[in-house]
Amino acid sequence: MRLLENASRFAGNTFAVWVLLFAVLGFLFPEGFTWITSYITILLGIIMFGMGMTLSGSDFKEVVKQPKSVAIGVAAQFIVMPLLAYGLAVAFQLPAEIAVGVILVGCCPGGTASNVITFLAKGNTALSVAITAVSTLLAPLLTPALVLLFASQWLPVSAGDLFLSILQMVVIPITLGVIVKMVFKEKVAKSVTALPLISVISIVAIVAAVVGASKDRIAETGLLIFSIVILHNLLGLVIGYWLAKVLRLNASDQRAISIEVGMQNSGLGAALAAAHFNPIAAVPSAIFSVWHNISGPILATIWSKTSEPTQKREPKRKSA
Repeated sequence: MRLLENASRFAGNTFAVWVLLFAVLGFLFPEGFTWITSYITILLGIIMFGMGMTLSGSDFKEVVKQPKSVAIGVAAQFIVMPLLAYGLAVAFQLPAEIAVGVILVGCCPGGTASNVITFLAKGNTALSVAITAVSTLLAPLLTPALVLLFASQWLPVSAGDLFLSILQMVVIPITLGVIVKMVFKEKVAKSVTALPLISVISIVAIVAAVVGASKDRIAETGLLIFSIVILHNLLGLVIGYWLAKVLRLNASDQRAISIEVGMQNSGLGAALAAAHFNPIAAVPSAIFSVWHNISGPILATIWSKTSEPTQKREPKRKSA
């Protein structure tokens, strides 16, 4: 068990390296990874099941303790990032499939890796976990509605199909994870240390599969997509921070909301894009998964060198 725990910790700490490595391998040797595309939904379900196994009632206490901060974080997540994605798609006159892919990842809830980044940045980790949990639970309703609103001018969007997919990929696995934790509490407590390793393997496989399946289009538009993803992420981080500052939240909350807004559940974006649109539409999510696990730690390193504020709690998990 100690070996597994160490391997899991190592995988979590080097997550960005593995994502980048296998993205390159997926591009160079696509035939070795394209078969995984048939299992993307299952892989995301495994990640969400693991998230459910780590959730507890305490994760939602911040909703009662800090309703204003949680509401601001969730609202910013589902307003700032979709608007930014739409604006970038229009401003850069993106091809239809890429535009939809950028908008799709922008309409996804926050990624759980943000919890660890917030902790490292000396932000309010409890608030970060609460925002991630609430935005994830709202995703079946808000993500399809927002994709329909912003992306339908490029490609046909079925909000109903997206809703059902998110239920299958997110809500049901999380619910099952919570139930398993309640029924097998002691066994789950012993196995939870392996979850970062499982999550890393799953998201790395998704990224490699998406990149492999879209190799030719990436060769044509990869620099453009990468530029858009970087802008999207950095603008989300900056706007999230200043929005929280303008609304007079404390420094710890400002950091948490900045990171929550800027970091997306890119695995969900890739899975939805692969299932409902052209494979190239999943590439922005795949690149986002690489980039936000580079920009996030850099930001955390900068903020961690300041004396304020202090951490609220230990992070519970790390995944994509």
